Amino acid sequence: MEEKREKRGHRLTIDNRKNGTVSGVVDVLAFDVNEIQLETEQGLLTIKGKDLHISRLTLERGEVDLEGIVDSLVYSNGSGKNKKHGSAWKRLFQ
Repeated sequence: MEEKREKRGHRLTIDNRKNGTVSGVVDVLAFDVNEIQLETEQGLLTIKGKDLHISRLTLERGEVDLEGIVDSLVYSNGSGKNKKHGSAWKRLFQ
């Protein structure tokens, strides 16, 4: 049975292109030092840059803090749930 999730709203804050906070995060789909892909309440968010790191992740509250140089932020309507291998966190802890 699929769990109903409460919509929390979505907020994105970037300070000086170096630090950021994202709320309304449903899942972390992929991440490395050049790109972070997040499924949010508003769709798929792709963050590209250099030396990107997730400094805090709280999926229970739907929050992610990130550090690094942010070059671009792109939203798309796809949820990313159709990826054949699941989320990065699920793959990491299998």
